[in-house]
Amino acid sequence: MDVTELTKQLKTAAPAMVYLILGTQQVLQQAAVDSFLQLIPADQRVMNVGRYDMEVTPVASALDDAMAAPFFGERRLVLINKPYFFTAEKKGTKVEHDLDSLANYLAHPEPSTVLVFLAPYEKLDGRKKIVKELKKVAVTVSAAPLDERAARQQVVAQLSAADFQIDDDALETLVQRTNADFGLMMANLTKLKILAYQEKRITKSMVTELVPQSLDDNVFDLVTAVLRRDQVRSLELYQQLLAGQKQPLQINAVLVSQFRLLIQLKVLVQRGLSQGSMASKLNVHPYRVKLGLRTVRQFTLASLNNAFLGLIEIERQLKTTQRDPELLFQLFLLRYSR
Repeated sequence: MDVTELTKQLKTAAPAMVYLILGTQQVLQQAAVDSFLQLIPADQRVMNVGRYDMEVTPVASALDDAMAAPFFGERRLVLINKPYFFTAEKKGTKVEHDLDSLANYLAHPEPSTVLVFLAPYEKLDGRKKIVKELKKVAVTVSAAPLDERAARQQVVAQLSAADFQIDDDALETLVQRTNADFGLMMANLTKLKILAYQEKRITKSMVTELVPQSLDDNVFDLVTAVLRRDQVRSLELYQQLLAGQKQPLQINAVLVSQFRLLIQLKVLVQRGLSQGSMASKLNVHPYRVKLGLRTVRQFTLASLNNAFLGLIEIERQLKTTQRDPELLFQLFLLRYSR
């Protein structure tokens, strides 16, 4: 199940005894924690909620807490964070974990305790015996990063629940400026709701005003202008980046990275890979792949390679000469346009 389903279930039914929240999306991990906290009355949380970080605390301490009776309440909540012993990771920590005791607890969990493992990892090591024991009893909740479509739906749903609306073009701009990263989208919603408090409606101008463009976003516009051989627009965007206190080497490094991605996408398109497969293979956000595919379909591989090699030459000269960065970029544009 996902975190939304978990929240609904905890409001309408008795909780399970063991949960696993698996995934790297921190905002979803926190949303799950908030939902579990609602199980314990506010005046009982000091005594009946325990939090344990497995990178600094033995699991035995958490189990002692989990096996204790609730203190003047119906149930206890024990949150175990970063249980790296479920993964293939090797931590340089001196903390010793009694996994036999953990296995025994999983076989006979305490009925009055809700034990939650907060695992901010992509996956667990399914070969481990303790992981197999965990999966027999735990309800697994996904906190994996949302794709663009799911992120859009969650933003609209959360705004609707708070009696807010967001215009279509405002949502599109929010997606673009955050690269469809759900965590960044949610972080910016707090500011947007304050600005739209009276009208309860978020507009494109509000998003433009409050949500900054990342360097990658600005450079993506520059990449498009370069590929279209629009020298005037390219130079204008480059000057804007310099005026924004971006360092020439930093700008060039992001340009090189963008063109490298476009070349990789062009090759993978020719091999017939799907958009999802490309994102997985290149280990980049699906939204970046989506934007990149829109671009590569308009240009040849030779054109992309020429721009990439020209930028590599700029990088060499930036590191080995004292030539003016803006002049180097202008010369690059002239050579590329020819």
